Amino acid sequence: MLYPLLFHPVYKERIWGGRRLAEHFGRALPPDVPVGESWEIADRPDTVSVIANGPLAGKTLRWLMEHHAPALLGTAPALNGRFPLLVKILDARTALSVQVHPPAHVAPALKGEPKTEAWHVIHAEPGACIHAGLREPVTRQTFAAAIQQGCVTELIHTLPVQAGDSLFLPSGRVHALGGGVMVFEVQQNSDTTYRVFDWNRTGPNCQPRKLHIEQSLASIQFDDVRPALSPPQPAVPHQIIAEASGLFYMHLHRVAPNTTWTSPRPGLSIVGVCTGTLTLECAASGQPALSLVPGQFALLPAQLAATQITATAPATFITAGVA
Repeated sequence: MLYPLLFHPVYKERIWGGRRLAEHFGRALPPDVPVGESWEIADRPDTVSVIANGPLAGKTLRWLMEHHAPALLGTAPALNGRFPLLVKILDARTALSVQVHPPAHVAPALKGEPKTEAWHVIHAEPGACIHAGLREPVTRQTFAAAIQQGCVTELIHTLPVQAGDSLFLPSGRVHALGGGVMVFEVQQNSDTTYRVFDWNRTGPNCQPRKLHIEQSLASIQFDDVRPALSPPQPAVPHQIIAEASGLFYMHLHRVAPNTTWTSPRPGLSIVGVCTGTLTLECAASGQPALSLVPGQFALLPAQLAATQITATAPATFITAGVA
């Protein structure tokens, strides 16, 4: 019998990263490097999560997929043999590149993987923003000319952002996380990103970072205009952030102290704490209750009977799984 699983985070140095994971969540980060990403639940060829709790501590998510996939996934399909989702925390000290992920119908021709994702904003500095979609419909030719002229950001829609906002990012949507923003990210298990524009920034070698112009132009949805944020709704206990059929869902929940919540959806589920503290208890697993604090994620295998989630203080948390 599997049980609610915690994993050791894997930190990724990024030129645009910062140190807010230490400031906000008390993480012990690698010293003197800008940490842009914390991979919380990952099953990639180059990065695999390691279980941090219980009898399976030290085993990897790859090992789970190889030995216990039916118990872990239930009816959810694997993605190319791997765990179907990738969960991260992004800390953008400065803006990410303007980028796009390829849709499923073009990814194979580009030798990439399709990638749809969703963000929930945990922290935003005053005046912070997210760039997503286009201000107005444009042609591929107009967009390509703007790249060459260095004015492509004039075509991109910009949204002021605050903590509690959320945004769905289907593949093909041009976007960039702005500086001063930290988000929880749930996505398809993919690592294909095409850079459209990088703010004329240079990399560690003092050279401009590589752009992927042709791949980007083949991927961008040029009629994707002015997407809207999902703003905080304090009076709404359960809020849908993303419901991407066949890919994943991401929901936001608000619970009062001493309130117990049980997911109505069968199958695997991921729980990530935004604010407050939670206790997860599944008597059928035979393991003690699990306490979660902000910034922690737990994976609830499909095999488990209903897991009770109790808030020990006012709490907000996301749940995610395969839609």
